[in-house]
Amino acid sequence: MKTLTCHAWPRRTATLLLASALLGCSHWPSTLPQPAVNTRGIDETVRLAMDATGARGLAVSVVDDGQVVFTRAYGVRNATGDPLLEDTVMYGASLTKAAFAYVVMQLVEEGKLGLDVPIERYLPQPLPSYASPDIVRRYSAFSGLASDERWRRLTPRMLLTHSGGFANFYFLEPDQQLRIHFEPGSRYAYSGDGLILLQFVLEQGLGMDVGAEMHRRVFAPNGMTRTSLIWRPDFRPNLADGFTLDGRPEPHDERSRVRAAGSMDTSIADMGRLAASLVRGDGLSAAARNELTRSQLAITTRSQFPSFQPPLAPPPFQALGAALGVIAFKGPQGSGFFKGGHNDSTANMWVCIEAKKRCVVILSNDVRAEPAFPALVQSILGDTGLPWAWEYGDMKFWWPTR
Repeated sequence: MKTLTCHAWPRRTATLLLASALLGCSHWPSTLPQPAVNTRGIDETVRLAMDATGARGLAVSVVDDGQVVFTRAYGVRNATGDPLLEDTVMYGASLTKAAFAYVVMQLVEEGKLGLDVPIERYLPQPLPSYASPDIVRRYSAFSGLASDERWRRLTPRMLLTHSGGFANFYFLEPDQQLRIHFEPGSRYAYSGDGLILLQFVLEQGLGMDVGAEMHRRVFAPNGMTRTSLIWRPDFRPNLADGFTLDGRPEPHDERSRVRAAGSMDTSIADMGRLAASLVRGDGLSAAARNELTRSQLAITTRSQFPSFQPPLAPPPFQALGAALGVIAFKGPQGSGFFKGGHNDSTANMWVCIEAKKRCVVILSNDVRAEPAFPALVQSILGDTGLPWAWEYGDMKFWWPTR
């Protein structure tokens, strides 16, 4: 297999830095130059990665200095072999959370929402009293909180930093009722239900339509014509199905409900535009933009999943923290943030380096692509210091060899 060259650094230095990133070392040499973004080798690196992992489809967009400089799709979008294109609609999965947080921060700056205002102040009745089957179907089983007054202390900041104390989703609980497992705001534990609760506050408490609000504030202004939080029939002619770990095709889910935790359909072209807009901070002041992606709560677990791992001291990954809808980190190029997205047939990753407004977005309709993500990001941005072992646990990563 062809060797992947590491631009701007000698190979030995780059290899050591990659190992440090995977192990969680935070002691970065202070004299490393910031590498130039490399788009020349993306085609070959993607080819090698897809050959090695068996991934059938993958798409990449690159942002430099806040502008999209590269967008390309590779492979196929379905089992019949139709090509994956730059405007093919793919499942955004949990990248939805980052887009939702971007919109929430705009609402905060406009004074419509307070990050540290308890959510009970926005609701006309106590949260556990919203218990109709329609509420459960659309949002979550809030009645499970009736005996726990800690729900009154929940704030938008806690929900966006995954520190509300919830499991990922209420239906994972033994009795399928939402529960608070630790003091709100005290630690990180990944929870889609936390963001769905914030969606509920915006819609039921403030009278907003989150899907329409995201379209108006982010998707339409950035020309994201192939992006929506709810299924659109016009997506069907150019739509990506997925591929599971065993290579089995998985039909694209036509999601009928807006879900702030993960219902976004999008394309790689649109996601590049979104990454550029967010890293520039369009629609936000400099202070609000910084608030969106700064580390606000230290993460002290060995990996992201399972959610309720015991906190470790010292933290296994230094300078890793929860930001609003994304994860903040520091590496040899300074501060950055990232957000992954995953289901049984989807693998997505969004990584940005703050210093020069650089991002890589990877969308794959084949979950087998994930082991190649560190090498793909490294080949474009140089070493970022992103703690891949926290994001993916014990996964064995692919790396080109001589």
